[in-house]
Amino acid sequence: MSAHALAAVPTRLPTTEGSGDLHRLLAFVRPLVMDAVGTSSRRIYASVIDDFAKWSLSGNRPLTKATVQSYRVHLEAQRLAPATINLRLSAVRRLATEAADNGLLDPNIASGIARAKGAKVTGVRTGNWLTKAQAEQLLNTPDLDTRKGKRDVALLSVLLGCGLRREEAARLTFDHVQQREGRWVIVDLIGKGNRTRTVPMPSWAKAAIDEWQASAGVTEGCVLRPVNKGDRLAGESMTPQAIFTTVVGYTRTMGMWIAPHDLRRTFAKLAHKGNSALEQIQLSLGHASIQTTERYLGVKQDLADAPCDHLRIKPQRFELSHNGQHPTVKEKYAAEPEADF
Repeated sequence: MSAHALAAVPTRLPTTEGSGDLHRLLAFVRPLVMDAVGTSSRRIYASVIDDFAKWSLSGNRPLTKATVQSYRVHLEAQRLAPATINLRLSAVRRLATEAADNGLLDPNIASGIARAKGAKVTGVRTGNWLTKAQAEQLLNTPDLDTRKGKRDVALLSVLLGCGLRREEAARLTFDHVQQREGRWVIVDLIGKGNRTRTVPMPSWAKAAIDEWQASAGVTEGCVLRPVNKGDRLAGESMTPQAIFTTVVGYTRTMGMWIAPHDLRRTFAKLAHKGNSALEQIQLSLGHASIQTTERYLGVKQDLADAPCDHLRIKPQRFELSHNGQHPTVKEKYAAEPEADF
């Protein structure tokens, strides 16, 4: 913000019933909110804040906790999903926090808004994913006699084989693809939350990239490039939206509607079904916590096949009794001296 603009910002915006003037507050704080969130979240936050502002200003509502709670009721009346409602409320809370941090809103009001309850989430949305057979069918769908078909196989391969987000696939460069410990990996990939990770790559995904690279005649820059109707390169990199359109187009020919993120979920589901360790799936996906990966996979505690059943520890003193049942304490210690418990 320029010095002139800073000089124009009052130490505290005029208040109406203890709240900041929303119209003036937005003019100053909206850009600050955009700067505080990641690139992938800016478009969503901008849309949410504009929607909240339009709703609030239409009723001359001040920025207070009560207003935010009324906004939640307004969203629930539209029958939006709880996760969508909570995402919108999160953006409004960030707006209030930034306003308070910059002296434009009473901190007590911002604190109240931060405590505003979100929509209750019941159950876990599992989303969509492909079976192994469907994933293989999808990879075999593009026409390999065309340059576009080769590119699309490479695209589908990094989404299914590496679990990349579409934004990450759009930014993937040839320099990212390197060898480590005798295998191909994507190194130093910056993902959501600016977290950097290394993602192992299956050999068939690397082969798809090589075939596309040979056809396109490119050796540096972004791996995935636009291809026009004449089957010629038409730019330096695909956009995330172009990736979305491409994936949906192919899955529709299979009689289903699958988005790029569903291919990421398919990667996780098939890896987990193939007995890959949960923490290794977490590292490949770039999740900040193992709990996120568990929710992603819909993992539930399995009491019939618990981790302790795979320890293979067999102390003799705890062997099964003659009738095949677990021994009682009396059976275990009958022949032993009295223990000092």
